[in-house]
Amino acid sequence: MNKSIELIPSQLRRDILRMVHAVQSGHPGGSMGCVEFFVALYFKLLRHVPEPFNMNGKNEDLFFLSNGHISPVLYSVLARSGYFPIEELNTFRKINSRLQGHPTTHDGLPGVRVASGSLGQGMSVAIGAAESKKLSGDKNIVFTLHGDGELQEGQIWEAALYAGAKKIDNLISTIDANGQQIDGSTDDVMPMGNIGAKFSSFGWEVIHLNQGNKLSEVINGIQKAIGRTGNGKPICVIMKTEMGAGVDFMSGTHKWHGIAPNDEQLADALKQLPETLGDYPI
Repeated sequence: MNKSIELIPSQLRRDILRMVHAVQSGHPGGSMGCVEFFVALYFKLLRHVPEPFNMNGKNEDLFFLSNGHISPVLYSVLARSGYFPIEELNTFRKINSRLQGHPTTHDGLPGVRVASGSLGQGMSVAIGAAESKKLSGDKNIVFTLHGDGELQEGQIWEAALYAGAKKIDNLISTIDANGQQIDGSTDDVMPMGNIGAKFSSFGWEVIHLNQGNKLSEVINGIQKAIGRTGNGKPICVIMKTEMGAGVDFMSGTHKWHGIAPNDEQLADALKQLPETLGDYPI
């Protein structure tokens, strides 16, 4: 693995915290926990063309963020990988910004192909995109990301049943299994049981990724999933992460699902995260 890629996660976490702190609004916990996934995808594995951005995504891999509230990490990785100027991160959640709290399409933000404000819809959209690629002879792959709490949405399971039945084998759906959601642990709010067994029973191939906050492990896990596409089954990657990963007082608790750090907390957090690629200007 190129050592330079290992510098990126710390910077993305700094971006996330500074964006959310600036407007005292947003969702840092899940964003922080998924940093390594986004780095692995956008800087290593995804076959994509940031510039010029093509909304149709023909002859590119596609990514759909289903749990859209973790938009800070998506915006950071899009900016850092060349979709739009890094300075635009400073407009997060501000009036007339293209960087809304949940990704939207009406302002034409490069890298965003579907609005994902309401949870549970990303897999359905991704299946349509994957079928479109099959019909047009496009051999590229469609990726999605979902929260484990999001799996409480019924539409997810309708889509999962369809994908297995129709053998949508150019689809890789990753589940961020951090065990937390806005009101507490997923086990306390609505226990999901054996997620892997559920997807397997619906005709999916399941891959377990037990160290979702270790970049090399995420790269290896997603590469394994890519290698299993085209075999008649959609792929589900169950990725174990820690909400708020990277900052000691934020890690492993639902309390940072949708709370912004104050000035003192931001300073403490940034001391734990080296500035590796340069902060965006305020």
